[in-house]
Amino acid sequence: MRILGKTVLITGAGTGIGRAIAIKLAKEGANIVVNYSRSRDEAEVTLSKVVEAGAKGMIHQADVSDKEQVEEMCKAVSTFFGGIDVLINNAGTTDFVSLNDLDGLMDEHWDRAFNVNVKGMFYASRTCANELKKNNGCIVNITSIAGINGNGSSVAYAASKAAGISVTKSLARVLAPNVRVNSVAPGVVETRWVEGQTAHVDQYREGTLLERVASPEDVADMVWAIIEGGDFVTGQTVVVDGGWTL
Repeated sequence: MRILGKTVLITGAGTGIGRAIAIKLAKEGANIVVNYSRSRDEAEVTLSKVVEAGAKGMIHQADVSDKEQVEEMCKAVSTFFGGIDVLINNAGTTDFVSLNDLDGLMDEHWDRAFNVNVKGMFYASRTCANELKKNNGCIVNITSIAGINGNGSSVAYAASKAAGISVTKSLARVLAPNVRVNSVAPGVVETRWVEGQTAHVDQYREGTLLERVASPEDVADMVWAIIEGGDFVTGQTVVVDGGWTL
């Protein structure tokens, strides 16, 4: 697939990894849909950077954990751009609860993690599936190495990312051969998520072969590579962690 002229819907694109993906794909000539849940000001900034890159764009507010809102969003995007070619399920959430603090992990932490990180991914994929099939499109899910090694910001977060990797494999089976479905699993990424989590970030930096944690642009580059260079790749999870898991 060449991204030039394609329409890409990116959930959670107001900041961080989502913004970096939007800018990267805009520079490659894609039409960009910037989804956000609460961060409208940040989404407007992302949209302005998309336009600066010479691409067409729109923003749309939707909570991906609400299937009705997701359905309305996909319909609006298809109407505005005439279809959807690529879906990037990037929206995510977490609560920092030490893995050792089992009693501190509450039901609301589990619910938030799975509602956004798993059900949100599924809702968007299911709703966009027909458009993606029609256009021989693809889905890229942003997961995490937490879903592979069980480490991370909380037990609930790690479990939700493991579920996201499993959903990726299931969707690859269901949507084949028309739609490829893959995931990108970063390690720690320098975003506002980890602001104030110095010990957490330093732990990963010190154990990483490339001696740094990822930037949002590192993740965006891999997303682009899977879209444009992965025509025979589906159901896979590509780790972007500088060699930390190794």
